[in-house]
Amino acid sequence: MTWDINNFATLSRYHEGDTVTFGDDSKRKIIGISYIKIGSSLLIENVVLVEGLKHNLLSISQLCEKSFIVVFDDFTCNILDKKTNTCILSDFRENNVYMIDMLNLHCNATCLNAFNEYSWLWHRRLSHILFAHLSRINSMNSVKGIHYLKFEKDRICDACQHGKQTKSSFKAIKDIMTSRLLELIYMNLFGPTKTKSFSGNRFVFVLVDDFSIYTWVFFLETKDEAFSHFHFSRKKSWKRKEFFDFTHKEW
Repeated sequence: MTWDINNFATLSRYHEGDTVTFGDDSKRKIIGISYIKIGSSLLIENVVLVEGLKHNLLSISQLCEKSFIVVFDDFTCNILDKKTNTCILSDFRENNVYMIDMLNLHCNATCLNAFNEYSWLWHRRLSHILFAHLSRINSMNSVKGIHYLKFEKDRICDACQHGKQTKSSFKAIKDIMTSRLLELIYMNLFGPTKTKSFSGNRFVFVLVDDFSIYTWVFFLETKDEAFSHFHFSRKKSWKRKEFFDFTHKEW
């Protein structure tokens, strides 16, 4: 169970009315259920998002049902894969509670386990090459030392996701699409920003007139202030007759 929705890549909504009962007999609503992926290989399934939960909880009984071996001692807890007898998670004890540091996962058998995954090892050695190219190179014996394996991409590579992402750029528009002022206005409302403005606001409301490229920038305390600032800028622009020459009905 977890409290943070950002832990999920995708989230499926749960049935209404389902709850979780805590140790003090209080009940909390289950919002959704999905899986959590840690690193490039570790996958925790059937994780529920619980409203009001203050900690992330991992069930030992469910791990045992999933064919894992859990070994406790005075200072650590190791979770082993029963099939390969390799360690996948290592916990540490703090104030009589065993905790997992997801940002710094460590286990004695992790490095040995990584070298057994020849497909992903050669994928990293060859600058994260596509698995289709890796299979073709292997079939042609182009690289010495590669074991003859069937290279399949069975999970997502984090480095490839971050390093190979691309986006299409918008084509430049040379001609102005409008024929008069305030015929088309671009608006952008974004925030909260990490850095506050001089007045202590974290939201920004930007309006740009397409014909004149005249720009208004407003710093907002909350997003619901956007309409009042738009209404104010409209009135202010209406008073500037030398700048806007159109009738009131055209609003």
